[in-house]
Amino acid sequence: MKKLYIPLIILTGLGLNAFAQEKSAKELKGDKYAFRYAYEDAIGSYTSAKQLTPEGQRRLAESYHNINRNKESEIVYAGLSNNSSGTLAEDHFNYAMILKMNGKYEEANKAMDKFSAMKPDDLRAKSYVENKEGFSGLLKDDGKYKVEHLKVNTEAKDFAPTYYKDKIVFASTRSAAKMVKRKDNWTGMPFLNLYVSDIDGSQLKKPENFNKDMNTKMHDGPASFSNNGTFMAFTTNNSDDKTPDKIVELQIAFSTFKDENWSEPEAFAFNNPEYSVGHPCLTSDGNTMYFTSDMPGGYGGSDIYKSSRTGTTWSKPENLGANVNTEGDEMFPFLVESKGTIFFSSNGHFGLGGQDNFYCIPSGKSYAKAVNCGSPLNTQYDDFAVIADGTTNKGYFSSNRAEGNGDDDIYTVDFLKGINTGKQINGFARDNDGNVIPKTFITLSNDKGVMIDTLTTDDKGEFTFAVDADKNFKLNGKKEKYTDGDSTANTFGKDAVVKADVILLTRKEAIAKKIEVGKDLGKVVSFNPIYFDYHEYAIRPDAEIELKKIISAMNDYPNMTIELGAHTDCRATQEFNQLLSERRAKASIDYIKKGISNPSRITGKGYGETRLANQCACEGENVKEYTEEEHQMNRRTEFIVIKK
Repeated sequence: MKKLYIPLIILTGLGLNAFAQEKSAKELKGDKYAFRYAYEDAIGSYTSAKQLTPEGQRRLAESYHNINRNKESEIVYAGLSNNSSGTLAEDHFNYAMILKMNGKYEEANKAMDKFSAMKPDDLRAKSYVENKEGFSGLLKDDGKYKVEHLKVNTEAKDFAPTYYKDKIVFASTRSAAKMVKRKDNWTGMPFLNLYVSDIDGSQLKKPENFNKDMNTKMHDGPASFSNNGTFMAFTTNNSDDKTPDKIVELQIAFSTFKDENWSEPEAFAFNNPEYSVGHPCLTSDGNTMYFTSDMPGGYGGSDIYKSSRTGTTWSKPENLGANVNTEGDEMFPFLVESKGTIFFSSNGHFGLGGQDNFYCIPSGKSYAKAVNCGSPLNTQYDDFAVIADGTTNKGYFSSNRAEGNGDDDIYTVDFLKGINTGKQINGFARDNDGNVIPKTFITLSNDKGVMIDTLTTDDKGEFTFAVDADKNFKLNGKKEKYTDGDSTANTFGKDAVVKADVILLTRKEAIAKKIEVGKDLGKVVSFNPIYFDYHEYAIRPDAEIELKKIISAMNDYPNMTIELGAHTDCRATQEFNQLLSERRAKASIDYIKKGISNPSRITGKGYGETRLANQCACEGENVKEYTEEEHQMNRRTEFIVIKK
């Protein structure tokens, strides 16, 4: 429930409240304190008022939460949630978040049910509805992570570690008493500065101030560095802010290490006094940056964006989309480049409480749906800012969980089963000739038919789903002027990415493919070709769909005899392709034989590259470069009924 996490700074002065005429003097005074993040004083004013408006109750509940007095916050939200005349949908959501942080999950679900009923199209409501049945799985420690508290933590805020050469840099409010000149209204602590520590096994050595010349009078940190450590991006307050709202937003600054010194910070081109940008994550070359912002045009709260630079010019920020961002707060992005995985924290996606850690996998220009990392990386408290080394499968994260030193602390995490603890189902929507079908609506369901996720394929017809390991799944494709296509996939085994295409037929093709088996039997069966991966002869999940149809038909009609022909594309030598096609024929025949009586009824052979389904030849005068989709049309096994 924290906004952009790092407290914004409030300057002196406050505009008139739109509801001022309806509020008591003590409530108005409480509003002034809350506006300045002086939450203890705000609570004193609010609780001394004889009566509070719904807005006053809301701000009192928020004030309690912002200083971690969540039991009192729960009581206030309970009263507000039951006030039918003044309750907003957001009150039910915030009440649910507080209940989760207090460990009251069943009551939290009741509050989310009310929120979902009021705002069914809200991405947070959709995430809750889609994932609530899997809550017990998130709570279970299934051996994916080993978590350890760092001795270097203090009673201050220590959080958001990042890699810097062979060291760790993190943000902290720690400071010697004699150095404290200014304090944050919200926490009563010094402002954030950056600290650096050497790595000592699973612990960190005593930290030092990263660079005193970078310390301003307000917040500085968190930070991110390019792989060689000579370019950095970091969060700081916009101390020159002169906007009427009196709020000093966050901004991102850059610095380059040259001649043994860090350069004077330069502002990110998309800083703006009207909104905040922060929590940068640079790619290893320093040319792409993921960051957090509450800029207009997002989904609500704070969203995660991406910007790339050419020379010194940064591109317009690109929102990562609805599979990552929600109407809640998404923050602290971190890209594990070697694994193609983005970690981030969110209170909008369904989780265990407060901020939870999530990961997602880029898919083309979009991103697969976010996956909750689960326990013990997540708890009922705020857990956020995961970073990971894709080589060692070790990393760090931040949390204010109960066993810490009193505020945000840094923890180590070992990814015992690898960085990607989940898997992907990747494939294409295709027609009967193997051509891709763009903009196809794909539904992913579990093996019981319960919908898990949906998406529309991109212009290349490709889809990607992030899924759990060791499970069975069903896929369905819908497209106007086509019949529905079905496929199956499973995530058993070691492969991180499972391939599964969905084949759709035009109405005309569907009619033409039907084979009437017996004039008086009333049985119509459709046999489609099956397809293979490049240089492979293993039966794919999408092929199993068709083979099972054939097995079923042959068992229903014991006299049916089928001959099949297996083929390859034109790449590789003719000798290799002939052998490959024979293996494809054998794999198809063996699969069917296991499921039918009198296995001699299925025969076939391989034809190599001699019977291409299109003009994608690799020899001759008119040879050209062909797409993978065009080659896929030729990697097939076809079936002919020779006896009914």
